[in-house]
Amino acid sequence: MLEEVKQIKVKRSEFATFLNTTPSASSPTWSRFGKGVTSQSVAYNPTVNSEQYIDEDNATSSVDAYAPTINTPQTAYHGNPVFVYVDGLRRKRAIGDDALTEVLLVYIYDKNSDGSYPAEKQPASISITDFGGDAGNPLNITYDIGFVGDPVKGTVSISNGVVVFKSEADTPQEEE
Repeated sequence: MLEEVKQIKVKRSEFATFLNTTPSASSPTWSRFGKGVTSQSVAYNPTVNSEQYIDEDNATSSVDAYAPTINTPQTAYHGNPVFVYVDGLRRKRAIGDDALTEVLLVYIYDKNSDGSYPAEKQPASISITDFGGDAGNPLNITYDIGFVGDPVKGTVSISNGVVVFKSEADTPQEEE
């Protein structure tokens, strides 16, 4: 007989996205997306190759790569560290290396026994798509976070609001 596994609905707040808002500093400042952001999803944008071979009636598909992005519409809150950082990029029309930072995806819903959380740290490029809004409404900024290269897998510890990422490479692996 199979053991029944308890299924718990995961809240959106248990998948946290952080942005390094001081990418040129010696250590990152991880600022969590929240205030002003009502919806945010990772679009994985797979590259799918489909080929039909001469001896088959149906095509064969394979996933060859991903080009993840996060489209983020945000209501402007002056003093919010993510808005202040992204608005600074917009104001100087940052391009190339000046538009690079890091994004941290943290799976709070999957807490480890030591209290840390599985995470992925990812180099990223910020591109501003629009800024403004309708009369009488709050100011909005919309931007894309384009992932650059491969993620670094690891864990995150959060203590007193301080986020510390530790890569799997820095964690000793148990031998089997």
